[in-house]
Amino acid sequence: MQRYSYPVQTVERVPMHDPQPPRVLVVEDETMVSMLIEDMVCDLGGQVVGPAANFEQAMGLALDEDFDLAVLDVNLDGLVVYPIADVLRYRGIPFIFTTGYDSSAILQRYRGQPVLSKPFSHSAFCEVVEEVLSGAVTFR
Repeated sequence: MQRYSYPVQTVERVPMHDPQPPRVLVVEDETMVSMLIEDMVCDLGGQVVGPAANFEQAMGLALDEDFDLAVLDVNLDGLVVYPIADVLRYRGIPFIFTTGYDSSAILQRYRGQPVLSKPFSHSAFCEVVEEVLSGAVTFR
């Protein structure tokens, strides 16, 4: 019986690249507001998923796309986004509500979610997004 020997090679560990930038679904029916949110996401080093300007687009993305966080306008051309929020909650994807209404208008079951009242500042947006992505905000 013939024996074979092979030299053992040492494989060096290659350092991992920086983690992927966070992917953020933007759901907003007002074009200018959507563009501002997209700019803020990019300023934070994130990638925009969507944006979705209507309920159907938003639901499709919520069901099928891969992302780390969603920014949801509560009222999309007269339709509330709570069914989309339900999908995100089921998938374990955190989300932030934005609204031009008083935050007390948010349904009771979502009162623990972060809410940005429009108009919100760049710094307020960045602070909430960073808290959510760092895990500082607990989602129910």
